[in-house]
Amino acid sequence: MARIAVIGAGMGALAAAARLAVAGHRVTVYERTETYGGAVRRFERDGFCFDTGPGLLTLPAVWRDLFVKTGKEPLEACVELVQVDPSARHVFADGTGAALPNASRAGVVSALDEALGPGTGERWGDFLVRAREAWDRTRRPLLEEPLWPNWSVLADREPYPSVPHKRLLRTRRAGTLAEVGAWELRDPRLVALLESHALAYGLDPRVTPASAAVLPYMEHAFGMWSVRGGVRELARAVYERCLARRVEFVFGAEVTRIVEKDGRAAGVELAGGTSQAHGSGGGDVAEADFVIAPGTGGAAGPPPHGPGEVAPQRGLPSRLTVLLALRGGRPEGAAHRTVVHTRDREGELRALFGPAPASVARPTLTEPTVTVLRPDDAGLVPDPTHEAVTLSCVVPAGTEPGTDLVEAVLSAAERAVPGLRDRVLWREVRTPADIAQETGVEGGSVPAPALAAAGGRLLHPANSTAVPGLFTVGGWSHPGGGLPHAGMSGALVSGLVVEGPEFRGSQ
Repeated sequence: MARIAVIGAGMGALAAAARLAVAGHRVTVYERTETYGGAVRRFERDGFCFDTGPGLLTLPAVWRDLFVKTGKEPLEACVELVQVDPSARHVFADGTGAALPNASRAGVVSALDEALGPGTGERWGDFLVRAREAWDRTRRPLLEEPLWPNWSVLADREPYPSVPHKRLLRTRRAGTLAEVGAWELRDPRLVALLESHALAYGLDPRVTPASAAVLPYMEHAFGMWSVRGGVRELARAVYERCLARRVEFVFGAEVTRIVEKDGRAAGVELAGGTSQAHGSGGGDVAEADFVIAPGTGGAAGPPPHGPGEVAPQRGLPSRLTVLLALRGGRPEGAAHRTVVHTRDREGELRALFGPAPASVARPTLTEPTVTVLRPDDAGLVPDPTHEAVTLSCVVPAGTEPGTDLVEAVLSAAERAVPGLRDRVLWREVRTPADIAQETGVEGGSVPAPALAAAGGRLLHPANSTAVPGLFTVGGWSHPGGGLPHAGMSGALVSGLVVEGPEFRGSQ
């Protein structure tokens, strides 16, 4: 039985802790805040409840697998999952809208043809077929296996089978998501639909590789799910599973240093005393045989990686979230999720990612793409005569959005929810500073999932590090950001600890 110190109680760390405890190890989690879940938090006031992190769940099979592998109670015995239908409603720049059925290619094709005109659905359906091929090519190496030592194979090969396109007397293939949209979808509304999946993760579609086609495919193939009571209930269930497997938690414990002895990780140094620590030099030290730390974006600082490994992602955007307590109940048939697309695509991209010339100052974001969440969940409101609505958009990390941007978010939301402002009882604004406070990530940046191609720019550092006994977990290490990816990260780390470097993922 090994002693394992886990730094942070984010979802990836919790997933690793539960699996390692079941394998017979003594696991202690040190969390600098007073609660678990990382970015998966909850805000409550006057009987209203809101998720302040992710509001929906994709690939629930990742968390079902965790519960199967760590105990007799399945996930559905601990939380209630509800498949959201439609998967999303989209309001495009020209005012047209489309509600896309959940996990139904034929239904999506029909809905797009009806909403946007004949032929649009077929073009999107053909794109999904190609996106599936990219998914099939990358699913194991990007999600189910530790990062390959020869990861440059993933970096240099574009798995998306783009359609040949004649341009400037040459036949070319799309290399970026924006080119896929322009050359293969050929409709600004379909382009907006495609690019919104990358933008939701803070990725610039103009430079994001075509392999990002897997993002809309994941939603299409595996569906979108809500958690009754909010996604925070999933975090609670995973935390309680950890407790049931005798994982120890020490909250309010900030790790200041990873201790090394004889060339390997040997524990963590804490700021202040805890019952698990004893004095050793500058701070208190909790000894361990293995240490599991956040990736480079996490609060404990960058763990050392080996030479030639993937460089950590930097400079990804953050999110602005506006929580609205509304008078008046949720209308029957309202979509759980509506994406209101910007009417100024170029302006939004320049504000978020900067113009091509580096010398030109980045403009202010004035009209963002806004996601509106209207959950049909009686547990989130004080009574049926009220509604809890969450608005969110991508913003540059480290910024403090002003009143003008909040008002722009409300104006965009009113394109989906007419009369919204007249129903507001109160609002709570969550900024990148709040995300930074909860996660410890500078500027409140939010990690993106790992993607192939683009020279490895959207891969994440391996879970193993240059220091024996030290591993990384969570959104800033392989396989990247997002709730399902966090769960996969925990599975990979537990496999590496239990089975050693020969571990190659679940079969």
